[in-house]
Amino acid sequence: MTPDGPVVISTATELEDALRTSGQRRVNIIWELTQAIIACSVTVGTIYAAMARIEAAVLSNAFFLVVGFYFGRTNHQRVGGIQLGR
Repeated sequence: MTPDGPVVISTATELEDALRTSGQRRVNIIWELTQAIIACSVTVGTIYAAMARIEAAVLSNAFFLVVGFYFGRTNHQRVGGIQLGR
């Protein structure tokens, strides 16, 4: 027993661990690319609407929501993603 709780011993082999983390990395890349496409699309749409003088309150709200989530998840104090046993 450690201060963090009970010790759990992995029964997975090194190959299984490597395959699992490889799969997690692949999913993370797909998710990051999806977020980038959404953020760029909303940003380009917002810029176009502003330049064409189109009033789009929903688009403006979506832009600020996307930017807000971006700054909310770029907290470098907390580490996310795949834990490498550090």
